Amino acid sequence: MSIRFVTELQYRENLEKQCGMAPEALAQLRQCGVSEDKDLRLEFFFYTNSGATMKALADALQLIGYEVEYGESAADDGRFIVTGWTSAIRMTEDVIISWTEEMCRIGFEHDAEFDGWGTNPNQ
Repeated sequence: MSIRFVTELQYRENLEKQCGMAPEALAQLRQCGVSEDKDLRLEFFFYTNSGATMKALADALQLIGYEVEYGESAADDGRFIVTGWTSAIRMTEDVIISWTEEMCRIGFEHDAEFDGWGTNPNQ
């Protein structure tokens, strides 16, 4: 039996945390003038502990049309990072939470942790 980088409990806790932070991030974007009818590309971040896992996750994200980069974490802690940019996504709470749920699920399926997202409101 192999040991997972992300357990099911960690996945569920991270899912709750990430979905809970989405409305806060959108509130900050609203303060920057980003309305609900705006579409923005999002920068995303995942961590894992395996180069093979990193590559498989990167491939899966590229298949859905995302720009992806990956490599060893700059923290030099044995982890690998997968990062990149989505296509444009509508900036409504339901769309962002649904997307966040999908990213958490894809991460868990590839034994990686979705570590959140960011964006530039001036795209």
